Amino acid sequence: MQNPFGNRNNQQDFLKNLPVPPNYAKVTDDAGDIRIAKVGISWTTLWFGPLPAVFRGDWYNFALILVWEAIYVLFALLTHLELYLLSFPWPAIFFAFFYNMMYFRHLFTKGYRPADQRSRELLIKSKYLKQ
Repeated sequence: MQNPFGNRNNQQDFLKNLPVPPNYAKVTDDAGDIRIAKVGISWTTLWFGPLPAVFRGDWYNFALILVWEAIYVLFALLTHLELYLLSFPWPAIFFAFFYNMMYFRHLFTKGYRPADQRSRELLIKSKYLKQ
């Protein structure tokens, strides 16, 4: 993430002290990369499907969402329940509730950890991170 103010301050100091809303958490890795994301329901995933995963560069969960949505559509077409199943988007609702948790857990497997104590407490309270 770049310093949006364009001043010549140290970028890492700027990012470490970047204020975030109360329901957002910051995670960082050993290389100093910082990711900021929401904790809770992903409304963007509900409305736009796998696009938030693309914008975050989360290709693993992007592929997972696409596969599950393809399975859902194939099931609907093969069982001739198109009107019922397609009118109620089960995969979109499921991923709206679980995508942000999946994103954070995937980052943790890649070596990321909470950047500050507030983010750590938020992630533990939301059961995204184990104590």
